[in-house]
Amino acid sequence: MINFPLLKEICETPGAPGFEQRIRELVLSHIRPLADEVSIDPMGNVIAVKKGKEDKRVMVAAHMDEISFIVTHIDEDGFIRFTPLGGFDPKTLTAQRVIIHGKEDVIGVMGSKPIHLMKADERSKAVPMDEYFIDTGMSAEAVNEVISIGDPITRERQLIEMGDCVNGKSIDNRVSVFILLEVFQALKDVEVPYDVYGVFTVQEEVGIRGAIASAHLIDPDFGFGLDTTIAFDVPGAQAHEKVTSLGNGAGIKVLDGSVICDYRMVRYLKQLATEKAIKWQTEVLPKGGTDTAGIQRYGKKGAITGAISIPTRHIHQVIEMAHKEDIANCIALLKESLINLDQYDWSF
Repeated sequence: MINFPLLKEICETPGAPGFEQRIRELVLSHIRPLADEVSIDPMGNVIAVKKGKEDKRVMVAAHMDEISFIVTHIDEDGFIRFTPLGGFDPKTLTAQRVIIHGKEDVIGVMGSKPIHLMKADERSKAVPMDEYFIDTGMSAEAVNEVISIGDPITRERQLIEMGDCVNGKSIDNRVSVFILLEVFQALKDVEVPYDVYGVFTVQEEVGIRGAIASAHLIDPDFGFGLDTTIAFDVPGAQAHEKVTSLGNGAGIKVLDGSVICDYRMVRYLKQLATEKAIKWQTEVLPKGGTDTAGIQRYGKKGAITGAISIPTRHIHQVIEMAHKEDIANCIALLKESLINLDQYDWSF
């Protein structure tokens, strides 16, 4: 149904915000044979272009970076303090393995005060982020030889298949990187009406910074954000809290905390998905934000913009989960959206 080995490679390759070198090289190796033009802008965004028949521009953004950490202090015993890059749920960090990317990659484990030594009121609370440290099992001298303040830290997790789903770190947003690559593969020998700018953006998790720069450069007429969204379809969730559910299809975004999608684009995606028998569901996310906002606002004239979202459980935690059928439906919907963009009445 999906190319799991490729998705696994993409999810497991490190790329903290501002340190996307490795994932960028992987993306370049896959996108170069599929695009008419490929470039890297000064911020590090990868911009792949498939030429269309008419002189209009469509920007599709999938961010390469993952929620991560950065080294802020190394104490006299070699224990490492850090601050997050992006929004983490602190309660999921206890005893988790991470990789510090210094002169070489070093495995570490998130540590905190043992429960045996906690006061009664501490046991019932999540450990605050600033009370965690990273233990590498190395001497202070050895740590200082390979690790420095300012080195990025990513989670150490494999991507696995679990039932009908995939489970691992950085599904947010590597699943969208995968989807964009797969769509370029599917469009390789297909004519599209407008120039498609597939942008693999940087630093989304710290404020959609790459998307802002690339949208200003490209100045698109149309835009599609690609990102994960909350699937709170688990025990204890009320119906109005779910946002999306795994297995119910591609998410068509109406709004999130940073954007109200163009109503024409929402209608277009819903109509097209229905006509093409692509399973879909509506996404209304009260908080959070994605590159969609950057695409919509930061071109010179603004863009008719919407988003295709991948329902994801356990988002912004140590492991995340997405349904393989939802991923396949997102690929199908994005492909059809780009092919049929000139067939819709975009007037107000």
